[in-house]
Amino acid sequence: MTSTTNTPASELPRVHRFLCDFSRRQAGRTVDFPGAFAVLNDAYKHSRGNNHVLVDGAVDPEALLGYTEEALGHLPYRFAYVLDETVAAACRAPMERAGFRHATVLFMAHTGPVPEHGGAREVDFDELREPVAAAWPRFVPGLTPEETRDLVERRVARRRGADVVRFFAAHTPEGEVAAWADLYMDPATGMAQIEDLVTAEAHLGQGYAGKVLDTALREAADAGCSTTFLTAAAEDWPRHWYGRKGFTTIGSMALFERV
Repeated sequence: MTSTTNTPASELPRVHRFLCDFSRRQAGRTVDFPGAFAVLNDAYKHSRGNNHVLVDGAVDPEALLGYTEEALGHLPYRFAYVLDETVAAACRAPMERAGFRHATVLFMAHTGPVPEHGGAREVDFDELREPVAAAWPRFVPGLTPEETRDLVERRVARRRGADVVRFFAAHTPEGEVAAWADLYMDPATGMAQIEDLVTAEAHLGQGYAGKVLDTALREAADAGCSTTFLTAAAEDWPRHWYGRKGFTTIGSMALFERV
């Protein structure tokens, strides 16, 4: 293993900028508001990740509801992220009065030693289509075929989100995809994000996710990225696993959703 520089909370503005840039770059179109913007993509209308409002500045808490209605009024859901914790706290009461559910998403940066390469390999998206489609009902029961299609195919748009976008997978000895993840990198700014780390249900608990994560961390470090981060739900178990893998929480953002 090699050492990595500690990533303090002062890195949070750089994480915010990376997320905002990624959101805009992968969008089909954007709509700007005071202190916020909406990203939209009609090709994946069932994907919240491709159709949402992102608050990246000082926004009037009472105005956020109007932004979500204006931008997402053609969709059956309303979805917004608020990056700044103080702004998020101010928005919470008016959004909940309007029927929105609130959740907290953690920003976790890797502050431990960079592991040796985990042995996962880069794959083309075509190799991931089937296992990704098979995994989604485990996380969101009752998905329609159209909804599943959007959640799977949206990875195509992610290719535009960063200067370098790579997909990695760990395979069983028989060659079956057992776990996978995305790696987004901007080597010029030293930033990298690991996203959608998933293990196929038949291979849970066998170490495949760790192989993929170690591979992504090593690849990011070798590309010159000094900050590698990911997001994790504050109320879900993976954040504890990431902590054991050398990740530290450096901040959070709020998620507001109404269906």
